[in-house]
Amino acid sequence: MRGRIAGLLLLVLACTASAQSPVPPIEATPTADPPPAETVVAGLSSDSVAITASFDGSDILIYGAIKRETPIPPGPPLQVIVTVEAPSRGVTVWRKERKAGIWVNAESVRIGAAPGFYAVATSAALDDILLPEWDSRYRISLSHAMRAFAGQIAVESAVPFTEALIRIREDQGLYRLDEGSVSLIDQTLFRADVNLPANLVEGAYKTRIFLLRDGQVIDVFVAPINVRKVGLERWLYRLAFDQPFLYGLMSLAVAVFAGWGASAAFMKLRRP
Repeated sequence: MRGRIAGLLLLVLACTASAQSPVPPIEATPTADPPPAETVVAGLSSDSVAITASFDGSDILIYGAIKRETPIPPGPPLQVIVTVEAPSRGVTVWRKERKAGIWVNAESVRIGAAPGFYAVATSAALDDILLPEWDSRYRISLSHAMRAFAGQIAVESAVPFTEALIRIREDQGLYRLDEGSVSLIDQTLFRADVNLPANLVEGAYKTRIFLLRDGQVIDVFVAPINVRKVGLERWLYRLAFDQPFLYGLMSLAVAVFAGWGASAAFMKLRRP
């Protein structure tokens, strides 16, 4: 009898303890960041570029508007930056030195990712509308287009090498900074014309449109541009990669035929 009473008392004490145990509080679900007050609505005149045998460049029209639910906020005016970027590839930059009267390759820096084409168009001077920390975050300027360095850097500073690569590709028309080329009307409508040179590489290009106020990026719009070879250019390109031996034989045959034709024409002209 006493054992049954003791068991009932233990059961009552256990139920009382569980009823008094604190209930863990429910954690609040974090709320998402509110959408920006101003956003980009944009389009491109063409989302593809065909490289043919007679391709000598192309122009892409980038246009759009600023969508807002409230009046234009006071303060510094809105600014727009447009970038068009080709796929990135690794590249080695060499520094030449003169030794024993001969220019030879000396030091080098391997850049892990550098775009084959990069154009920046702005509505005003880039340094006036973009803060350095926001440039570093989104990699907008030409100096930030280089993504990374591959391997260990054996030189004292890699800056002269990246500056040299930018300078060379600027001379080739592959890197370009067009300040003030974006037309912005009433802080609402904008337009930019980007010229693509004839020496483009194939790949998926990326167009970015940045909205800025007071040097800070408030919204980004991204759109693709597909650049590819077509027709004879495409066939020769694929043949060179898929069947290099056959491509070499064909190139040799064309060179021999061209040389024989030029020699025959020259001999015919020399006859009295």
